[in-house]
Amino acid sequence: MPEPVKDEVDIVMERDPAVKSRAEATLFSPGLHAIRFHKLSHRLYRKGRHKTARAVNYLARILTGADIHPGATIGEHFFIDHATGVVIGETSEIGNNVSVYQGVTLGGVSTEKKKRHPTISDNVVIGAGATILGPITIGDNVRVGAGSVVVKSVPPNSTVVGIPAKIVKRTGTTTIDLHHDELPDPVVNAFVDMCHSLSEMEYRLEMVEEKLGVKSPKRISPEKLADTTEELECPAKEKH
Repeated sequence: MPEPVKDEVDIVMERDPAVKSRAEATLFSPGLHAIRFHKLSHRLYRKGRHKTARAVNYLARILTGADIHPGATIGEHFFIDHATGVVIGETSEIGNNVSVYQGVTLGGVSTEKKKRHPTISDNVVIGAGATILGPITIGDNVRVGAGSVVVKSVPPNSTVVGIPAKIVKRTGTTTIDLHHDELPDPVVNAFVDMCHSLSEMEYRLEMVEEKLGVKSPKRISPEKLADTTEELECPAKEKH
C-alpha cells in the first residue's frame, strides 16, 4: 500500500520531539508558520506582486524570526526547527525532506542579479548555525554539521564539518538522520593519527639503535612493549 500523504503538521510531529499534539504544532511552531508565510509570499512573488510578497516576508520575519526571501524555491516536507535566525536567500533552491535548525544561513557571495545562492538536494539535514554560501550544490542525503561553513559543492551521501567544511564521512543512507551533533571531529582524528605514528616511529628507532649497539636511556625493550602500550596511547583518543 502507498504511504499516507503527510501534511506540514505531520512533519513537525515527526521531527520535533518537543511537540505533544497537532494543536500545539499548529499554533506554536514558528518553523511551521515561517513555511506557511513563505508559501503565500512565494505565490505573490511569482505573480509579479513583489512589494506585497516582501511585505508578507517582512511580517513573517517579525513573527517567526526566520527570513525566507519570497523568491526562494522550497520543496515538499521542509522542516525548520525553532526558526530563529534562519536566513534563506532569493535564488536558493531546496529539495524535498530537508531539515534545518536555528541560525542556518543560505547566503550569496555576489551582488549580480543571477543565481547566487545554494541548491539543497533531497533528504539534507543542516545543523544549527551552519552557513552555506554561493551557487553551490549540496547533494542528496548530506549532513552539514552544526556551525560549519560550506563554500564548495558537496557530493551526495556525505557528512561535512568545519570551517571551511570538509567531508569527513560518506555513506549510502537515504533516511532523514536528525543527529547533526553526532559528527566526527577531523582535528581530533588528525591528532590521534599523529600520536600513533610518533609512537610507532619511536619504537622503530629504538629497534634500530639496539641493532647498532647504541645505548639510549629511553629504550623500550620488545619484552616490555606490551606493558607500555597504555603509555604510548594518545591522550586525544579518550576524548575521541
